[in-house]
Amino acid sequence: MITTSIVNVTSYTGLELLRMLAQHPQFRVTSVTGRSAAGKRLDEVFPQLSGSEPALASLVLSEEADETELAFLCLPHAAAAESAVRLIQRGTKVVDLSADFRLRDASVYETWYKHTHPAPALLETAAFGLCERYRERIGQAELIANPGCHATAAILALIPALAAGIIQPDIIIDSKTGISGAGRGLTLATHYAEANEDVAAYSVEGHRHLPEIAQELVAAASDGGHPIAGEPRVTFIPHLLPMTRGILATCYADLRQPMTTAEVRAIYEQYYEGEPFTRVVDAPPHTKWTYGSNLCLVYPLVDARTGRLIVLSCLDNLVKGASGQAIQNANRQSGLPETAGLPTMAVYP
Repeated sequence: MITTSIVNVTSYTGLELLRMLAQHPQFRVTSVTGRSAAGKRLDEVFPQLSGSEPALASLVLSEEADETELAFLCLPHAAAAESAVRLIQRGTKVVDLSADFRLRDASVYETWYKHTHPAPALLETAAFGLCERYRERIGQAELIANPGCHATAAILALIPALAAGIIQPDIIIDSKTGISGAGRGLTLATHYAEANEDVAAYSVEGHRHLPEIAQELVAAASDGGHPIAGEPRVTFIPHLLPMTRGILATCYADLRQPMTTAEVRAIYEQYYEGEPFTRVVDAPPHTKWTYGSNLCLVYPLVDARTGRLIVLSCLDNLVKGASGQAIQNANRQSGLPETAGLPTMAVYP
């Protein structure tokens, strides 16, 4: 067994990690932190755990993680980087669910997150945690930067097209998410009376997942032998929907030359052949098709009238968009099958 800690288990991503790790064949959670509830048992803070494995339910939350072989960080940015430094120094492998190590350029991070990076030296060795792109590097990394939820959906929707060089680097991404993506903190926008029966765009002048998306689209194009000259033009607008979980991204880009849907689909099927969690589907996907699973469903089609590629992708923002992907990365990092402990069947209805 691999001893595992969850830092800030009281977050939604921390709770989702706990739910899936309870069924994991190799990772055993032996330490959980949550400063607001330090000193309490897990089942005191979360009564829904009272019927689960006694050793798990009786864990006591602490302010700092005990020494374990693996740690998942569910902290806000900046705090996560500081924690990662301490953990790596004592020999713990880390999967960070914050944004601290996703961007390779510290100056870009500082532009978007408005403070100096706490651990810039680790940016060179951190692996971007998208197994579909960086499987080998993830397997050798001490520190993995788990991608953002919107970013995961958008990147998986677009990288086959950019790697094949079939689209112009002028891209529009319309992404819709459930309320759990905002976290457990109370805000006016996520109150039931405010969010129910309402759809609203947010971060319209620039969402922090945008530089992450652009970084990975450029890398995919370059690695595919079709480098982008200069910066790609990426317009990314997220929207909040009155549902608990799910992301549905609709991505648009002009084709470089006329193609059929069948031709584009063949490119996508080849790119994702053998991938356990990213699947090309035959119909426009619904968010309920991925609810509770680690799947990302991708549906490419060509609008023959406009010559534009349209790609829909959907995933559960708390699973493939966060905690499930973190476990997939940790599996790879630890030399285990990527699928270990991860669900592929959605909860439906």
